[in-house]
Amino acid sequence: MPADKPVPRPRDAASLVIYRRERGGVEVLVGRRSERARFKPGMYVFPGGGLERADHLVKTPSTLDAAIVHRLAVGGSAPRAAALALAAIRETFEEVGVMVGEPGDIGRNASPSWRAFRERGLAPPLQRLTYLGRAITPSIQPIRFHARFFAVDASVAHGAPRPSGELTDVQWVPLADTGRLGLMPVTLLMLDALSRQLDANDHRAAFLSFQHGRRQVLWI
Repeated sequence: MPADKPVPRPRDAASLVIYRRERGGVEVLVGRRSERARFKPGMYVFPGGGLERADHLVKTPSTLDAAIVHRLAVGGSAPRAAALALAAIRETFEEVGVMVGEPGDIGRNASPSWRAFRERGLAPPLQRLTYLGRAITPSIQPIRFHARFFAVDASVAHGAPRPSGELTDVQWVPLADTGRLGLMPVTLLMLDALSRQLDANDHRAAFLSFQHGRRQVLWI
């Protein structure tokens, strides 16, 4: 990026890794970004996207674990942390048609996606989410995100996954076989975090950032 051009500020975003245990091992739900996508077209990713105002207005039957709140870089704000988790859940519904929820009433909301949850009588079960980590897009990129990654067991996921205008080739992929998809380093990092949680009960979260163009990963 030219020196005289301002560095774009990262936009708050969130993704959700839905996993299930099958006889062959753990599988995760991924989809392929449209070739028309502005950010990382054609790459396989978890469903996710930017934080929206409507995400702050959702009522939930439970809250995020306090330990997660303090690792999300939200100044310890439980409402902002919850909004990020809710953004991941909403984007998952919009991109792959899966509702993550349990019986409950989210209250009135102007978002068509959240209205669909209310009509279905489902509310996001924030206490079921675990935290995998966060990543900040390098400053040289024209589009930047400060993305947080959550995970949840498919037992609270409703609806068969389907493609959308944002994600195609939506599929369950064995965790041990994700290497064939040519995933981005950040995606592989979050899968590593998930494996640590499931296999070793290691709940440290990954933090991916770039200092002077060099990739740095911390486990916190």
